[in-house]
Amino acid sequence: MTAYLIVDVDDLLQRLESRGVALDIHTVATTLLNSASLAAGLGSPEDMVAVAVADWNRYRRPSGSAGVSIQQVFASEGYDLFNVPDRQFVTDALLMHYFSFDTGHQVDELIIATSQLDISTLVSRVQTTDRARIRIWGDEPPPDLENVIFQPLEAILGIPSKTVALYIDFENISISLSEQGYILDVDALLNGMIQQAQKHGQVIQMAAYAPWGQRGSLAPMTDHTGREVSDEVPSRLARVNIDPVFSLPGKNSADMRIAKEVLDDSGSPESADVFIIASGDRDFNEVFSAVRTRNKQVVVWGVRGSTSRLVESNPALLVEYVEDFARLHRHAELVAAAEETEQPPLLEEEQEFRPSQWSSVVLQLDHLLEEIDADSIDLDSFVDRLVDVRAVPNPDRADDLIAQAAAHELVIVDEDAGTIALNEHNPTVTTTCLIRDRIVHRVANTLHVRGWEYVNYGFLLKGIGMDHGLSGSGLNTSDTWRSEWVDTLVREGILKRELVPHRHNPEDLVPVIKLVDQEVALSGPSLPGVDQEDVDNMMRRVIVSVEQFTSFRGFAWCPLGSLHRRLRPFDPSTTFQQSVEQLIDDGAVTVEEYENPQSDYRTKGISLIERSPIIRRVLGERNRFIRVLLDLYEEREPITPQTIQARIKMGDDDMELWTSIMQSENVLKPVPGQPNLYSLFRTHHTVCLVAGDNE
Repeated sequence: MTAYLIVDVDDLLQRLESRGVALDIHTVATTLLNSASLAAGLGSPEDMVAVAVADWNRYRRPSGSAGVSIQQVFASEGYDLFNVPDRQFVTDALLMHYFSFDTGHQVDELIIATSQLDISTLVSRVQTTDRARIRIWGDEPPPDLENVIFQPLEAILGIPSKTVALYIDFENISISLSEQGYILDVDALLNGMIQQAQKHGQVIQMAAYAPWGQRGSLAPMTDHTGREVSDEVPSRLARVNIDPVFSLPGKNSADMRIAKEVLDDSGSPESADVFIIASGDRDFNEVFSAVRTRNKQVVVWGVRGSTSRLVESNPALLVEYVEDFARLHRHAELVAAAEETEQPPLLEEEQEFRPSQWSSVVLQLDHLLEEIDADSIDLDSFVDRLVDVRAVPNPDRADDLIAQAAAHELVIVDEDAGTIALNEHNPTVTTTCLIRDRIVHRVANTLHVRGWEYVNYGFLLKGIGMDHGLSGSGLNTSDTWRSEWVDTLVREGILKRELVPHRHNPEDLVPVIKLVDQEVALSGPSLPGVDQEDVDNMMRRVIVSVEQFTSFRGFAWCPLGSLHRRLRPFDPSTTFQQSVEQLIDDGAVTVEEYENPQSDYRTKGISLIERSPIIRRVLGERNRFIRVLLDLYEEREPITPQTIQARIKMGDDDMELWTSIMQSENVLKPVPGQPNLYSLFRTHHTVCLVAGDNE
């Protein structure tokens, strides 16, 4: 009878370590071999071909060093030591060395001790007899393998397989860590908790309790890049199979919820063997005692300096500290490291710049400073402001949030003077203010230009999406990004959101945005890319484009939305809106709703007031420019900026503008492969109109 035992030593040692099982390796090797020979019905373990598979280079010990040599243990028990440095070739290597087709012999019994799928695929590739038995000793039956006898490896080794339930008072743990000066890296925290729970056994249940979605209830959480992700914590918990359970803000709410569920769960016949409660609160002592009376092991996770002494001194409890197994850093460590290098910390990979709790700090502090026209403000006043706008539930949380904002260098706190100021050189501060100014300015300008009482939510998102001033890395990435920032400005009291009846279906309510203070928004500082020269140039484009549309189609007006789409490539921000506004104020155009023959609804349109001096001047400039183009065309001269300027007095900026307008209106077309050389579309409607061809 031919029988084989294949032991995946790498996998075996890793499993024992991860589960916190302390077994003598000699006992493990002996137990596996004896169990295999017994299962195969052999008279002696010596009749079994036992193979210990590993990257044995990892376990070599220097000559003369103390300790147990894993190679020697398996070799002394009669195992073949099969070295596989490259894991991806392990199955092929075993086949070639032990189960080559050339030998012609077949296997009667094959036992594989592993939880890895790569070695378990050996089952379908080994030649076996008709009555052969194949066994897998591992965690769970491998998929898509038939006629395989599966047995848990823990049962073979005599390891009691305990089950674990984890209950996390997330509000308590996060605030405790924050109070001890730790940066709350949610990735490191969750990974550490899961790995530590697995050391106690098989985790069958995990839940985290907190007032999810309640502003300021939790200490600010970051990811591994340092980005503030407090709003993402519930989804991140769900991704690692931790159930985010909502509890009301406040100490007693989560405690009562956890206590009830622990007592209910521990009384079930199918309850876990080990109950881990992540909270250092003394209020759980009676719960711990009740669970212990049900023959359950109780493990308490706390934070040093924040865990009740009554809990720490309880001999019936195993107390572990979160900071010991979660790789968290303190603020002081980063500050000290930055001072040593005298360099700012390196930025991680660019990501979306999304709203966070820092947004509340920046926007509210900037608003207060603007109200009093000062560079700093009394610290107590700012704490009151954060509580008033519900950015935090109480002054203690406000103090904690300000301390963390100072640690991230968003604000400058003068402890002696009791004042706080914005760090205007911090990129988070400048970017947050830029986003606020862009969005608020767009809302204010839209309301003013169009004469609306409000801006449709979807219309606003589309407008923000066209804002070239928000085209930097991590900005204006999607409608979700834009929606989050609009919602943030509503939450901070800068914008106002309402539901109003749809103008075409009054029974349907739609979200709209209004300004809380329109005068402040319109009197704010000019935004980059929106100066008077940009507005003047856009006015020329609007006039030329509207005149061409109306004269060619015989219409009295041009759809305002279509015009904006046409001129969008030349609109760096709200220049189009401002140019239309100025044309209205100058009496050059009218903007009204017109009957649209192609739609059942009225359409917002713009029409020229041809007697206006501005309209006459711009159309006169256009006509003179086109006449020069006609002269060059008829004289067969090349059309270039130089030949045009030789016939008309025009500066370089005006030349560039009018050349661009003529291209956008399809009057001029660039000659391929010939820079600054153009061809005239002679039969173009506007060219024929200027040339008098239609007279």
